[in-house]
Amino acid sequence: MEKVIKLTGRIDTNNIDEVEKNIKEEIKDFKGELIFDADELEYISSAGLRMILRMKKDNDNTKIINCSKEVYDVFEMTGFSEMMDISKTYRKLSIDGCEVIGDGFYGTVYRIDPETIVKVYKKPDSLEMVKREKDLSRKAFVLGIPTAIPYDIVRVGDNYGSVFELLNCRSLEKAIQEGEDVPTLAKKCVDILKKIHSIKMEPGELPNKKEQMIEMANNCKDYLSKETLDKLISLINSIPDTNTMIHGDFHIKNLMEQDDELLIIDMDTLSMGSPIFELSAIYATYEAFACVNKNNPQEFLGITYEQSKTMCDTIFELYYKDTPKKDLEESLKLIKLIAYLKVLFIRTKFINKENKYQNDEIEFCKKYITENV
Repeated sequence: MEKVIKLTGRIDTNNIDEVEKNIKEEIKDFKGELIFDADELEYISSAGLRMILRMKKDNDNTKIINCSKEVYDVFEMTGFSEMMDISKTYRKLSIDGCEVIGDGFYGTVYRIDPETIVKVYKKPDSLEMVKREKDLSRKAFVLGIPTAIPYDIVRVGDNYGSVFELLNCRSLEKAIQEGEDVPTLAKKCVDILKKIHSIKMEPGELPNKKEQMIEMANNCKDYLSKETLDKLISLINSIPDTNTMIHGDFHIKNLMEQDDELLIIDMDTLSMGSPIFELSAIYATYEAFACVNKNNPQEFLGITYEQSKTMCDTIFELYYKDTPKKDLEESLKLIKLIAYLKVLFIRTKFINKENKYQNDEIEFCKKYITENV
């Protein structure tokens, strides 16, 4: 539990009594994390510093965020930055008039100039997710994955964003819309997918995908019988733990062409586990989400259902080209089952009243899982 207190204007001997009185009234009996937001604080005197120190003594779980350089320098010079958690503000960035080059579940990607893009997260409380993606992108890059590393975190309005350097890039969504051959692009996708899946992680180094899928299944318990749910979880548990690196959201909006090289972005879903989980997410994106409404690929991916199906079929054909037919058939059964679990989870967790197909999609997934588990 946290409480955010805005510090604004100037805090000095002229108004310190009033400021402290107002803050004490606002945090009366509060015992959680106390956050002072200094985004609009222009100046703080020694009187203000003593007030902060008193607040810190009363509540050790106190921190200050969004300090301007000038205000942060005051805290640093007086030793406050060594006594408590104090962070600088993030550079403000405008996206007015910028081209949208990608739009996903968590964020929208804008081109700022020919060399730079920014991914703006859709939720104002996404700072930790932004920082996590930055760290995971660096980890993936060091391990040899062709990705762009965000070099700056910015504020865009009330939201946060990650800035990347991507020269003259375009998403595969745009490439398909502009007439690029889908099977040829699918082959490039498989090449980078195989590269990701060639990397083995140490236990605990990344989130465990199997654990995430079991949690997803348990979140669907109100829509599946206990017998079906138990069988489904048993099947998920039976998948070998290979500690393979998994991207987790591998689709054309997260794949960028730059000078004929393919780069993958959106590393916040990076995890590890069996490639089965990766391929089930791919099937969910390109095929399973269109189980009822064949317009879903157009709305989400920006391509037709036929193009989406061709992309999916070609990826699976090339990925499994050396796999015996019997083994492939068994893998596909499990992949599809987990894919429809993912669709069921998303459609039941994120209710969209404007989606007239949602209830039919939920019923389709329930029926598919029950009949095939």
